[in-house]
Amino acid sequence: MIQTPYLLFLGDAQDGLAAKVAQGIKDWRPENAAGQFRLPDCNTSVGLPDLTLEEAKAAGARTLVIGVANRGGYISNAWKEVLVEALRMGFDLASGLHNLLRDEDELVAAARVNGRTLHDVRVPSVAYPIANGVKRSGKRCLAVGTDCSVGKMYTGLAMDAEMRKRGMKSTFRPTGQTGILITGGGVPLDAVIADFLAGAVEYLTPDNDDDHWDHIEGQGSLFHVSYSGVTMALVHGGQPDALVLCHEPTRAHMRGLPDYQQPALEQLRDTALHMARVANPACEVAGISVNTQHLSEAEAVAYLSDVEARMGLPTVDPFRHGAGRLVDALAQI
Repeated sequence: MIQTPYLLFLGDAQDGLAAKVAQGIKDWRPENAAGQFRLPDCNTSVGLPDLTLEEAKAAGARTLVIGVANRGGYISNAWKEVLVEALRMGFDLASGLHNLLRDEDELVAAARVNGRTLHDVRVPSVAYPIANGVKRSGKRCLAVGTDCSVGKMYTGLAMDAEMRKRGMKSTFRPTGQTGILITGGGVPLDAVIADFLAGAVEYLTPDNDDDHWDHIEGQGSLFHVSYSGVTMALVHGGQPDALVLCHEPTRAHMRGLPDYQQPALEQLRDTALHMARVANPACEVAGISVNTQHLSEAEAVAYLSDVEARMGLPTVDPFRHGAGRLVDALAQI
């Protein structure tokens, strides 16, 4: 088990999206977040107190969590200095990067000498099967996005929380490092060998009660040339009964791809639903989740209203305004 509370390491993150792991933990498990640690050239914050390692230790923090999800998932030399010092001071380390802590000789040596633990949450711990497409009992909702990092995880967490508040049967099923760090379990899907991706999603969402909903954490985008493969595995392996379309309206281009534009919500609806019905012909689009964090309240309300009128689907920002209308839509499926 990863020991809490956490000191969230933001490193030299250049924007809020780069620090989305830390932001997710702070938003959904604030009781586990003692503070943040930033290098001098960090350009973002998750709104927690800036603590030195000494201050965090005095505040009771037990694990330094790398809260950065940079492109390629690497650990820089500047980070290593802080991470080694943290181990010397008695912190464990936790990371969801592709660049594993256990592959860094300096960190392994420091952990061994100081009796600390390195937690790599992006390492599959199960021999996942190849998908078989057999229909499973229970119900499943999958968030699919026009781009990466548009709020798919937040949508699933918000819908799960709303269902639990209503006394409904519901489970959030994490498929990425942030969700795993928030909930303590899940499948690090983008680290699974390609042939077993869809099978891993089947494993994660097994047979369940007929009135139980699994909220599957979405990844990537069918329209993102870098990460569409993992999205396709979720669409087929998840066999969703419902899709929620996710969008962030202020982007100038696809995340990390300046030559590519996001698809229209209509294009996402038609493409995702067509592919989802390969594995579950009864799949429906339940609603639309819009990440309005960069809009004012008035701008957000106007945008949501316009999209809902155009698409004919309940359209909300579930983190800002609540997920009730999306849950109401699922109740009709």
